[in-house]
Amino acid sequence: MLDPRRHYASLRLVALLPLLLFLPIVVAFFADPEVAWGEYLGVFFHLSILFLVSRLEAAPWAKAAGYGWVALDVLAGILMINAIEYDTAWAVRLGGHVLAGVWIVASSLVSRSWPVRVIGIITGVWLAGYSFVGTLLAEEVLRPAGIMILVWFALLAIFHRDDPGHPAAPTSPAPA
Repeated sequence: MLDPRRHYASLRLVALLPLLLFLPIVVAFFADPEVAWGEYLGVFFHLSILFLVSRLEAAPWAKAAGYGWVALDVLAGILMINAIEYDTAWAVRLGGHVLAGVWIVASSLVSRSWPVRVIGIITGVWLAGYSFVGTLLAEEVLRPAGIMILVWFALLAIFHRDDPGHPAAPTSPAPA
């Protein structure tokens, strides 16, 4: 049986997984925004963030925003894969980005690492803020936030360590 208190992967791996899944999407969208396979990989990218949301320190309401982001962006990806009207899927995605911004800013504010705090706050504000003005600005204005979130994931992998109270591997047998 899986122990819900035990982490089965290091925080470094949990931060690198979405970075590795999102990097080809960012490259593809810069080269050809109409690329279809990016939505498939995007669904897996967002699902990988579930592990990161559960591991990063944040208030419960902020974690709920992170989970909401994943749910809405997975929904948006599946809508796009199934050829639902682009404007509908895009509006769902932007709604998810508001929640993403809330989680990224909130979890960055409590980070012990100043680079994580600075890049996280800028990334979260950019991602969420675009959602409110996206009808006035081109989608290309959102692209730098994609690069910044890659940097944020990398900084999490570099600067964050596992909480000693939640080791990646058990240090003693769990009580029966």
